[in-house]
Amino acid sequence: MGEIGWFAFLIVGIAAGWIAEKVMKRNHGLLTNLAVGIVGAYLGAYLFGVLGLDLGDDFFGRLATATAGAVALLAIINLVRRA
Repeated sequence: MGEIGWFAFLIVGIAAGWIAEKVMKRNHGLLTNLAVGIVGAYLGAYLFGVLGLDLGDDFFGRLATATAGAVALLAIINLVRRA
């Protein structure tokens, strides 16, 4: 995902986790949203890299990538819990 400051990374992580929480109709706390958002940021960057997609290095591109990864992470968790 390129290099950004730690504070911006935290903001993107929290926002992405919160958006993913709403999309997936979950109810988490702030720290869970942060964890989901941060892991989602790395997962989203990996998946988009594999697919050859790039949403840009600005705040909204990073947020969209992290959110997509966070939603994918929550979907994977749902699948694992059902199995």
